[in-house]
Amino acid sequence: MEPVSTEHVTAFRRFNRYFTRRIGVLDDHYLGQNRPLGEARLLFEISKCADGVSLRELRSRLGLDAGYLSRMAKALEAQGMVRLSAHPRDNRLRMIELTAAGRVEVKEQNRRAGAAAAGLLEGLGEPQRAELVRAMATTQRLLRLAGITVDLVDGAAPEARACLDAYATDIDQRFPEGFDKNDLVRPEEVSGDAGAFFVAHEEGRPVGCGALRRLEPGVGEIRHVWVHPDARRLGLARRLLGALEQEAAARHFTVVRLDTHAALTEAQAMYRACGYAEIPAYDDHVYASHWFEKRLAP
Repeated sequence: MEPVSTEHVTAFRRFNRYFTRRIGVLDDHYLGQNRPLGEARLLFEISKCADGVSLRELRSRLGLDAGYLSRMAKALEAQGMVRLSAHPRDNRLRMIELTAAGRVEVKEQNRRAGAAAAGLLEGLGEPQRAELVRAMATTQRLLRLAGITVDLVDGAAPEARACLDAYATDIDQRFPEGFDKNDLVRPEEVSGDAGAFFVAHEEGRPVGCGALRRLEPGVGEIRHVWVHPDARRLGLARRLLGALEQEAAARHFTVVRLDTHAALTEAQAMYRACGYAEIPAYDDHVYASHWFEKRLAP
């Protein structure tokens, strides 16, 4: 990745300052209710789970410090908005659910939030509103992508094998002939000197993977580039591909190759867009119908 410029940082911070002030985040009485944004958001997240949710799950979902979450939960409990209890099957987990008063509060919160959003949009014409909504969708997509890490892991790591299992299940449904898991790379092929395995993580959960293995001196092969359905259309597959290419260059490979199935038309389009040229078959892989190659800059 290129270094982040000072101009980009300044623009990002300027937008954050404007947007947080514009939507009232700085007010201790968010949306005119008697609570700050943190408590209001926590109530909203709890309301999404009719039977309650564990504090552990909320902590992971919202990226909150355990102590801070506990203090907010106790404050809402004291106000009669939520009820705390032990998990019926696991005493280590604390559960939280809305009370009747909490449900009323969230309903009113949603009404006010909708009215506030409509008020912000009233000053724009319909084409401008559509433009703003598209811009926000792009902003959310790019911020999600920015928040995902791509990490080098051992090929035998549980998260690596879990990603490969998900990949196999996914393409088994897409290939007319199905897919045999015996075709997956073995851990020793993508670990240490033999190769590398990358896992993409979003908020602690694996959402993508890609493998690199040595074919012959100076030549590497990319395998199993996969993205979880929930994380597609973010640009993550290209990011994984870039990480694999960087790793190949670091290993002094001058060429990387890959093959793909006829059914994976979107993968073929991505490889071509990323500078891969179609070549004659370099192997007799049973699932391959297209073969690609890319020469790496020294």
